[in-house]
Amino acid sequence: MAVAALRRFALRGPVPVHAVVGRNASAAVDDLSLDPRISVQQSPRHAAILLVAGPLRGEDRSDLCRLHDQLPHPRATVFWRTDPEIAIADPTVVSADDGAAETISGVYRSLLEEERRSEPDLQPDVPPNPWRGKGDHGQGGEGMMGGTPYGRPMAMTDDDLRDGLQLDPYTAEFGPFLAVFPPGLKLRITLQGDVVQSAEVLRPPLPQEEQPGASAALRLIARQLRLLGLPDHAARALRLASAGEGEPADVRRLRRLVKWSGANQAIPPGLGLVGETDVRDRLSAWWEMASGRPADPQSPDGKLVDLLPGLEWNEAMLVLNSFDGAMLAEMCPVEKQEDEANSETENGASDHHDHGGHHDHMSGAA
Repeated sequence: MAVAALRRFALRGPVPVHAVVGRNASAAVDDLSLDPRISVQQSPRHAAILLVAGPLRGEDRSDLCRLHDQLPHPRATVFWRTDPEIAIADPTVVSADDGAAETISGVYRSLLEEERRSEPDLQPDVPPNPWRGKGDHGQGGEGMMGGTPYGRPMAMTDDDLRDGLQLDPYTAEFGPFLAVFPPGLKLRITLQGDVVQSAEVLRPPLPQEEQPGASAALRLIARQLRLLGLPDHAARALRLASAGEGEPADVRRLRRLVKWSGANQAIPPGLGLVGETDVRDRLSAWWEMASGRPADPQSPDGKLVDLLPGLEWNEAMLVLNSFDGAMLAEMCPVEKQEDEANSETENGASDHHDHGGHHDHMSGAA
């Protein structure tokens, strides 16, 4: 009886969805997030439905499998605007012209009512590094320091960039589906605490349909507002973007609300300086575009990875999301071939994170 009651309560609420954004699907997922039947979750561990929206690259599929296995049971996958990207038995596919929210709600109901079986893991449940029987005591470690005790590399101390303190560096791969990253971007980042020590581009962001004008500017603004802890203001910006170009008066009203919230002061001056513009300047330019004023064309000056060292995690995320897709792609050349064999399994380390997506799941989402 208690289980049946919980099932009824769950069916009355929105469907918890974790979205993976592929090519040309970012705006569609933004609009879907406004549907009251859908609740887009930042972490796959809080979702029942994995939504794969838009085509992916071939090398992204192993990351998608790891992400899939993080969803708790019961779970199901829905492919929207793309063919099935991974081997799912009896996959649910939604075309671009069909109602994604209705299909997702139907799949969720069939899961809760046990008409549909929960999807099994796609990968074997094994540690990322073999450790049993290795090392001084059979735990994979090397004495007091080093090695991979119980399958996890042990962090060693190193100088911090800012003050020279000896802190443990932590290197991991973040993306290509991390919710606070632009879709498709995958970086190898070394952190000490919350401070970025170095970054390397493994895969550039996936191209998105970005029509110039107020609507595109409002979507870029919404990304920054979410990072600044203003989800309601972000949703309001997305509603204006979804409605078209939006009325300049509505945009000005939203801009005043954001100003009164103190969000601008939360962005350090000079952060992410490229040429003569920083994050504050780029956000201000988007507001001008959203109000109908033409924007000055900008060209990339430098590489993204050169902007990140020395920044705290939340500052680095503001910088990452302060460029439109075309400019960011030019700033993200892949200089080194990704070595999948030696890479850390970012999803496996996901339980340690929950700071705006930092220590959530490193393979990530939309």
